[in-house]
Amino acid sequence: MRSLILSDIHANWEALEAVLAQAEGRYDRILCCGDIVGYGADPDRVIDWVRANVASVIRGNHDKACAGLDDLEWFHPAAKRSALWTRKVTRAENIEYLKNLPRGPETMDGFQILHGSPIDEDEYLISEQDAAQTFPYVEVAVSFFGHTHVQGGFGAMNRQVRRIPGVAGESFGLEMEGEALYLINPGSVGQPRDGDPRAAYAVYDEAQSRVMYYRVAYDVAGAQKKILGAGLPEVLATRLSVGN
Repeated sequence: MRSLILSDIHANWEALEAVLAQAEGRYDRILCCGDIVGYGADPDRVIDWVRANVASVIRGNHDKACAGLDDLEWFHPAAKRSALWTRKVTRAENIEYLKNLPRGPETMDGFQILHGSPIDEDEYLISEQDAAQTFPYVEVAVSFFGHTHVQGGFGAMNRQVRRIPGVAGESFGLEMEGEALYLINPGSVGQPRDGDPRAAYAVYDEAQSRVMYYRVAYDVAGAQKKILGAGLPEVLATRLSVGN
């Protein structure tokens, strides 16, 4: 089974469309590590697509916020405005869908998908130290997470934790070692924050014990135009050009 792993789409239809075009034929099912909405200008279009096409998806912090399940006082002002706008414009049945998304981790076929960490769905796994403190709580060999918008992840073997880099070119293959544990971040589809504005995703081939990371360029200007046209904060548009 080959799984297309998506995360942090953030209502960016242009980025999602480019990912699907490039990934066509490379996967058997689609999984998502959360944050379907927030920041971007196409919440209904993205939610409709997720509901029709994604085999399993867990909630992210922006999904909770946009569904009214989280206290927005903890959000950055731009993120707060985006969440309130999303609540206002998204169809009622899609808001209800967001409310009912399951909390990660979710286990399938011997691996997991989650949003922040196995301990706390809202925790950021940024450094090797963060990962080292998390690995003792990992229950499976491979876990896919999002939340940081940084492609790559971490591997652990013999109590040694190493960082896994993201893609420098168009793709990067990670061959998994049998005795190691992995926390894999496919990167953000809709709002990368690792200095690369291209949409990010991964494909996990369980039979081959291999993860392929990918990046793909998309119509950033089109996504920016929609954000500005919706009256959302300008920073949500400008940051798409630089990937941070």
